[in-house]
Amino acid sequence: MGKSILRDKSYQFAIRIVKLSQFLQTDKKEFVLSKQVLRSGTAIGALVREAEFAQSTADFIHKLHIALKEANETEYWLSILFDTGYTEKSLSESLIVDCKELVALLVSSIKTLKTKN
Repeated sequence: MGKSILRDKSYQFAIRIVKLSQFLQTDKKEFVLSKQVLRSGTAIGALVREAEFAQSTADFIHKLHIALKEANETEYWLSILFDTGYTEKSLSESLIVDCKELVALLVSSIKTLKTKN
C-alpha cells in the first residue's frame, strides 16, 4: 500500500494540535478550550487510521465522515482560541489552513469512494 497523504497530513496536524494544547496549558493557563481542541484535533488522524481497518467500504466512508465532523469542530475551536486572544493570528491562520486542507482531502476521499460504489 502506498503512502496516504491524508494519513500523513492528519498525523502531522495532530502533532501540531498536541503542541498547541501544551502551549495553552503551560503558557496561557487555559485548560478547557485546550482539551476541546486536543480531543477534536487528534481525533481526525485517529479516525483516518481506524478507517484503514474498516469492515466494509460503507464503514470506511462512515469513519471518514466522522473525521470530517471532527475537522469542522476543530476549526471552530481554533477560531474561538484566536477570537478570545489565546493564540496569535499567524498561528491560528496556519492551523486553520491545515485544518481546511484536511477537510478538502476528506471530502475528496468520501466523494471518490461514493462514486466507486
